[in-house]
Amino acid sequence: MPITKSAKKALRQNVTRHARNTKHRKTMKDTIKTYRKLVSQKKVEEAQKMLPRVFQLLDKTVKTGVIKKNAANRLKSRLSKKVSVKK
Repeated sequence: MPITKSAKKALRQNVTRHARNTKHRKTMKDTIKTYRKLVSQKKVEEAQKMLPRVFQLLDKTVKTGVIKKNAANRLKSRLSKKVSVKK
């Protein structure tokens, strides 16, 4: 357990940030999973409508520092390829 005042504050900040990061990561992964399920079920039109939402979530997770910029760009590229291939 932290002893000094600054260490106690750092612990509180870490707990808050961990909760926020976990929430963002879970939301992102669930959305991507739903998108991939639509693509695998050949529901191309619904997947295309969902793609901007997926991109928006990826951008938000980058902005909050949960994932890195290149990781998001790589995911965007791979996810958008799936729709264009399934047409």
